[in-house]
Amino acid sequence: MTPMAKLLTRDDLYPLEKYLEMRTDMRSKVMVHKKSRNLPIGPNVTLYFEDRLTIQYQIQEMLRAEKIFDAEGIQEELDTYNPLIPDGKNWKGTMMIEFTDVDERIAALAQLIGIDRQTWVKVDGFDKIFAISNEDLERETEEKTSAVHFMRFELKPEMIKAAKNGAAISVGIDHENYLHSVDPVPENFREALVNDLG
Repeated sequence: MTPMAKLLTRDDLYPLEKYLEMRTDMRSKVMVHKKSRNLPIGPNVTLYFEDRLTIQYQIQEMLRAEKIFDAEGIQEELDTYNPLIPDGKNWKGTMMIEFTDVDERIAALAQLIGIDRQTWVKVDGFDKIFAISNEDLERETEEKTSAVHFMRFELKPEMIKAAKNGAAISVGIDHENYLHSVDPVPENFREALVNDLG
């Protein structure tokens, strides 16, 4: 594992009282960091590419919201969120399907079954890599998909090398009812994604 892919442990987390003191500063830092990691794909989908910092912030916020102090509860959160940290040979993300109108969202989710499996990343010069999604639990039924999906994109060594050498990176969705891409992603996103690679 690369240094940036190191999994979080209890030692990496701030005790609740300390976190409350520094929460405003940490939140500001994370919001700036996320500007290069939250990628809108078309009008209704955003892919949030996770890394160690975004996941640490998520865990700290969960511990604060749930007022979790005990070792077992903290470990449970670590076990839940650590799998979302990229390990140096992949990218990991959370897909959010976003509609402000509830009825519109319900109708759309019925039309977007399988959208997570039609989501891809591409390093210039190579084939698209489609997402491996929702390994924790099933997130769709025959009637509808979920508004949230967790996914990872596994890269081959030659793709990693090309990305590190400056190859363009694109991200898109090939679903029949949602065909959108960002081709290529802006340079700040490209740099953030390359930083996730070993």
